[in-house]
Amino acid sequence: MDVRSLDDSAGEVDQGPVGPRPAHHRRPDPDIARFIADALGGARRVINVGAGSGSYETAARAVTAVEPSSSMRARRSVGLPRAVDAIAEDLPFADGEFDGAMTLFSVHQWSDVETGLRELRRVTRGPVVVLTCDPDRVRNFWLYGYAPEVLDTEARRHPSVATMAAALGGRGSVRAVPIPLDCTDGFNEAYYGRPEMLLDPAARQACSAWSFVDDGVRERFTTRLRADLDSGAWDERFGHLRGRPHYEGSLVLVRAVPEGEAEVPGPECYSSW
Repeated sequence: MDVRSLDDSAGEVDQGPVGPRPAHHRRPDPDIARFIADALGGARRVINVGAGSGSYETAARAVTAVEPSSSMRARRSVGLPRAVDAIAEDLPFADGEFDGAMTLFSVHQWSDVETGLRELRRVTRGPVVVLTCDPDRVRNFWLYGYAPEVLDTEARRHPSVATMAAALGGRGSVRAVPIPLDCTDGFNEAYYGRPEMLLDPAARQACSAWSFVDDGVRERFTTRLRADLDSGAWDERFGHLRGRPHYEGSLVLVRAVPEGEAEVPGPECYSSW
């Protein structure tokens, strides 16, 4: 059943009520793109569900994009393939039609995550790659001390690793994605060593979790963080992050292959099934 919200999108898509995310704050990061490409393992024909404007589609050779939001389909660059108007829970493709699948920063917006992931598995004969946040790790970030409501929202919205593993079946692994210090994709943890960036309202607007809290939360956050930066209190506690080349937080890549194929966990894998 094609269940969509009032903004013509599926599930809890934020582009309707929240408004467009500033493009200069959400640009594909080359390091993350390489991580995704490695996980796809050379899959030739790849489906990208919840494709949005097409970020990270260069990680695959040939992409069939699926995007239920008409506004997001309209934002796709001229050089990208037109996106299919469909939802994750009801994909209009045959069993095993694709060599690989990816869904990036999207599963927390679906109306039925388990059904959507089972559909991804149905239409894909190779690896399914999910870039998402592990809700068990979200609150470990320094931001929790300044705006706990924002990260509580993040943790509630994202499905657990166990839920995703059960829906995908087969063999799988979960790896933390190393976030570079100069990350160009402006989710909250992208600013782990650049806290001043989150004082910019446009940078916060680019991360949808901020739209679920009220003005009072945002005002308290900016007042406290600015005071701690001015006094040096933030640097006393977290200043070591300013020089850390990569940060491993809640951003994870879940990779699943069908039963019978080997998914060998590497040393950086912290969970597998």
